[in-house]
Parts: sequence; structure tokens; C-alpha cells
Amino acid sequence: MEKFKMSDNAIGHIAQLLQLAILTGTDIIDHLRMAQMTVNSTTGTLDLHPDYSESFNDNISRMMEEASVLADETSELKDSEGGE
Repeated sequence: MEKFKMSDNAIGHIAQLLQLAILTGTDIIDHLRMAQMTVNSTTGTLDLHPDYSESFNDNISRMMEEASVLADETSELKDSEGGE
């Protein structure tokens, strides 16, 4: 059976998944199950699959845009109601 070490990129991604789980109140296990790794032929380490990495980054960007829109809407609503 082969042994693999994770790349720094893969380890950093796990940290991002933990942060995402905390921020969204979701289970870290579900996020880890969705992660896709591949063996880096140069270093022999487990690294994020490029397709997965691109999809993850797109999803995070979309979530950030939605959060910004919601924050703007909330701010506008407070302003229109005379709130602080």
C-alpha cells in the first residue's frame, strides 16, 4: 500500500474548509467528503485536483457576492426605516 503526504496547498485547503464550516454552521465532514485530491507527479504529494479547486473558488466567490448583496440590502432597509 502506498503512502502519501499532503501538499501545503492541500493542508491549507483543509484549513479553509474548517473556516467555511464554522462560518456557515455546516459539518466539516461534509466539506471534506467533497474535496478531490490527485497525486502531484512532480512532488509525489496529494494536492487539490485542478477542477475541484476551480469549482471551490468559484463557489466561494459566489457566496461572497451574495453576502455583499445581502449586507447592502440590510443596510438600505435599516436606512429606510431610520435605524442605525
